[in-house]
Amino acid sequence: MKPPPAVAEVRVAVRHLLTEACPDAVSVAVSGGADSLALAAAAQHVGSRMGLRVTGLTVDHGLQEGSAEVAARTAEQLETLGLATRVLKVTVDGPGGLEAAARRARYAALREAADGLVLLGHTRDDQAETVLLGLGRGSGPRSIAGMRPLDPPWARPLLDVTRATTRAACAALGLTPWDDPHNLDLRFTRVRLRREVLPLMEEVLNGGVGSALARTAAQLREDLAALDALADDLHAAAADGADLRVADLTSAPPALRRRVLRSWLIQAGVDELTDAHLRAADDLVGKWRGQGGVALPGGLVARRAHGRLIFDKPDS
Repeated sequence: MKPPPAVAEVRVAVRHLLTEACPDAVSVAVSGGADSLALAAAAQHVGSRMGLRVTGLTVDHGLQEGSAEVAARTAEQLETLGLATRVLKVTVDGPGGLEAAARRARYAALREAADGLVLLGHTRDDQAETVLLGLGRGSGPRSIAGMRPLDPPWARPLLDVTRATTRAACAALGLTPWDDPHNLDLRFTRVRLRREVLPLMEEVLNGGVGSALARTAAQLREDLAALDALADDLHAAAADGADLRVADLTSAPPALRRRVLRSWLIQAGVDELTDAHLRAADDLVGKWRGQGGVALPGGLVARRAHGRLIFDKPDS
């Protein structure tokens, strides 16, 4: 007997990713919402037929009254699907606002508890929101390229599947999703994008906006992969120990040069790297006028000396 169309679509998406990734085991991160519940059901169905261990992980952020009960109900539904399940309780704190702090805590807990690849329930709708956020913030092509389907230990099989499909899959399977009240709270940027901006764009542009944004992200990821490969070759040619030879970088297109510099800076331990930092470092090559070093996060200074880019501590 054939499964309902929505169930089949989710299963096919999961099968494609698992066939590509070839993991020994998978863990499914499940919030209790329709996206992650449909993903968990498909992962159990497909994974068991591929001989994979499939476990469920649900995170209790403790941000809302009754969060422990929601996590327990989610775990019960996962166990009825045949998944061994763990509930991970986390503390949400730190800089960057509630959304960012909750995300940090969730991903840290999932990474520590996971068995193998971690499947996340991001859908095409989430991808469209991510692309819009990147565009609005001027975050550059990496942000506009959105989320990658496979970014170990994370995997996102449903980036070509809509939220409407995951809801239909849950209904067909008799699963009861939990609707997070935060997903209706207009204080959060993503919620306003979801409920106000994207519907308006769909109306003005006569539909298809979510698909178009997701398609744009996929095209950009292909371009970025090609540029990154060229930048890796350039980095290898310019490297001199921990330094970079300027002569090998000068004639390179700025897009490649800045990719080399980004990799060089990150490898040196520069955190919270911004576009302004990167362009200032690039000026040591492309707009060299004898200027001083560039102060960077992490207490490092990049400067040019004797035809090389080097790092100094500010007090050295």
